[in-house]
Amino acid sequence: MRPVIGITTRARLTTTSGGKLEVDLIQHTYRDAVAHAGGIPLPLSPVTVEDVPALLDRIDGLLLSGGGDVSTATYNGHKHSSVYEVDEQRDEFEFALTHGAQDRHMPILAICRGLQVVNVALGETLIEDIPSETGATDHIIDGKGVFKAHQLVTLDPTCAIARVVGTDRLMVNSIHHQAVREVAPGLRAVGTTADGIIEAIEPVDRSWPLLAVQWHPEYLASVGDAPSRALFSAHITAAQSNT
Repeated sequence: MRPVIGITTRARLTTTSGGKLEVDLIQHTYRDAVAHAGGIPLPLSPVTVEDVPALLDRIDGLLLSGGGDVSTATYNGHKHSSVYEVDEQRDEFEFALTHGAQDRHMPILAICRGLQVVNVALGETLIEDIPSETGATDHIIDGKGVFKAHQLVTLDPTCAIARVVGTDRLMVNSIHHQAVREVAPGLRAVGTTADGIIEAIEPVDRSWPLLAVQWHPEYLASVGDAPSRALFSAHITAAQSNT
C-alpha cells in the first residue's frame, strides 16, 4: 500500500465567486514530488491542537512545507521589518504536528520554513533576518532561479541526509532570509554553507526518521535533480514502514 503523506498548507487570498477569500493551498511541486516518489499526497489544513492526534492517525508521513515566517513571539525573537506572512494559526498547528510526530517517531520531511518550525517547536530560536545580521544576501533567490542549484552545502558525512543523497557536498537552491540560530535539544546541525548558516538538521535519536533541510528540494526534484528526488524517496520509504 502506498503511504499517505500529509503536506501542510499555507493560507492565501484568492478570487472566488464570493470575492477575495482565503484558501489553503500547496504548490504542485510538493504534490508531484511526493507522488513521483510513490506516496499519496494529502493537503493538511489547520485543525485544533486537540484534533491533531486524530489527523496523525490517518497519515503515514508528514511533510512540513515552506512558506511565510514563524512568528518571532514563539521564540522570544526580535521583531524585524523583513518578517512576512506570519500566520499564528499555522504556527500552532505545525508545532502540534511536530510534537505529535516526534512522540510517534513518524517520518517527517521538513523543508525551509518546515525546518524552522521543527527547531522552534522543540525549544530553540531563529535568526530573524540573515542579510541584516550577517550581510549575506546569497541565501535569497526567486523567479526561475529557484529551479537551479546555486549554493554549496557541506554535510556531515555521517548524517542521514548525506547517506540519502550520496555525498557530503551538495549544490542546492537557497530561498530564505531566516535560519536556525541555536539548535534545539535533541537535534544537531548536519549541514552548513560557507558562511556558517545552518542548512540541515537531524535528530540525535536516529530511530526518528526526520529529514530537515533549509533549501527547496521540491523545486529541484521537478527538474529531475537526483539528490532532491532521493530525499523524497527516502521519506516515502520511511513512511512505508509506518503504514
